[in-house]
Amino acid sequence: MNFAQAQALAQLNEKYQQRWAALWGAVTGALTQDPAGARSIPVVAEAAPGDRRFTAPEWDALPFFALMKQSYLLAAEYLNELAASTALPESQKKRLVFATKQLVDALAPSNFVATNPVVLKRALETEGASLVQGFANLAADAQRGQISRSDADAFGVGRNLAVTPGSVVFRNRLIELIQYAPSTDRVYRRPLLIVPPCINKYYILDLQPRNSFVRWAVAAGHTVFMISWKNIPAALGHLTWDDYLVDGVLAALDAAKQIARSRTVNTLGFCIGGTMLACALAALAARGDRSVESATFLTTMLDFAHPGDIGVYVSRETLAAREPGLLSGQRINGQELAGAFASLRANELVWHYVVNNYLKGEKPPAFDLLYWNGDSTNLPGPMYVYYVRNMYLDNRLRVRGALTMAGESIDLSRVGVPAYVAASRDDHIVPWRSAYRTTQLLGGETTFVLAGSGHIAGVINPPDPNRRNHWTNAAQPAGADAWFEGAASHPGSWWPHWRDWLAPHGGASQRAPRAQGSARHPALDAAPGRYVVERPD
Repeated sequence: MNFAQAQALAQLNEKYQQRWAALWGAVTGALTQDPAGARSIPVVAEAAPGDRRFTAPEWDALPFFALMKQSYLLAAEYLNELAASTALPESQKKRLVFATKQLVDALAPSNFVATNPVVLKRALETEGASLVQGFANLAADAQRGQISRSDADAFGVGRNLAVTPGSVVFRNRLIELIQYAPSTDRVYRRPLLIVPPCINKYYILDLQPRNSFVRWAVAAGHTVFMISWKNIPAALGHLTWDDYLVDGVLAALDAAKQIARSRTVNTLGFCIGGTMLACALAALAARGDRSVESATFLTTMLDFAHPGDIGVYVSRETLAAREPGLLSGQRINGQELAGAFASLRANELVWHYVVNNYLKGEKPPAFDLLYWNGDSTNLPGPMYVYYVRNMYLDNRLRVRGALTMAGESIDLSRVGVPAYVAASRDDHIVPWRSAYRTTQLLGGETTFVLAGSGHIAGVINPPDPNRRNHWTNAAQPAGADAWFEGAASHPGSWWPHWRDWLAPHGGASQRAPRAQGSARHPALDAAPGRYVVERPD
């Protein structure tokens, strides 16, 4: 530690010593004026905006709990600021800051029976029944292998989720392709192929009828095709990134063209599905194939220089330790990925449910987004290694000709189709500034739109009810911040804006097909199909 670092540490300690003294002074003053302890303690340390852990009035009703709450918040501030001030390389500092926050969040007094006044009050009111029920909830979740965040009995795929009418019209070892039934008399000639993320199930885009993006796109007159990824069993643990492009995106593209009798299609990719779509489009461009009319990228990264919070889990050391097993065909378990994503927002997605489910003995509410979030999928090891190494670690996708996929040299600048790039302002998985870089990498005309909220809620935001907002700016400056400075805010969902953008790319109007599939690709099963409900070993 050099002199400047020592001086900074001394200043930090002095700042918090003064705040500790102020807190103890406030406690002493309150008890002196009211020995019975009914007087509230002045606020010295406050929870951050959006922190719901200490909002209940019980935390301020007695000096003991008020002191505990403020002592914890003060200590948390100190430890987090101390970690952020360390003189470490940036990547190591990010991991230290993340680990410190994980520890601080885990040790919150709200997470323990004896130090949570709301839990104690409920236990007294129920004569201990809440604690008994909480233990039962814990045992049930331990058997399931994950924390319940939504009422598992409230939803079912094919019952009240993923219920937009359609048929599976193509199936191979990796995907089922769903064609949705039209809901309008006439449709656009050119179909729309959607490439969802393979890390979770496709029905994030077809939840309940009221918030189904698929149903909304069908109602706008599009013939929609959706990829449903296989939940990888042990026998398919050897699949590679190229397999996902060839047997996934490109196979679905060929089938959609043949069934719709269209030489060209519109495409849409969401999250890693968008990354795969961009790679497939670059491979097609290298072949001189012009069968794609347009591309929509939702919360997608193509430049991984700033990967956001998920970057704390990605390092050369951790990949090297697991790489031999993964390349030999081991799988990445879906629960592992789900746990990593949840830990990025531990207070909201972990400890909130620990307290409610296990300490208070409550049943989680019915919430379709969180039900989907718990329905994770496995990934094959070789595919995962390729993705992490070449995208997150080496960031080679943005470099022209640095990667070869499906036998072609990949150059994103050769993807010349019109592109609609949508990001979410509070996205912690695909930071919106990283998503904006897509506009600088592709070779065609791009339209960038920024939605409010996070990675999922920013995308799944139907126009009715009219919630949140979005920003648009016709200019495309090199920097994301410059784009935002000139952007206009609009109330409500971005979906109508995208609908109006896509309409000119749909082609001529034609009579809606009477049935799904074709002679070459007949309907195999009713949607949602088989792959989406599989539970592999």
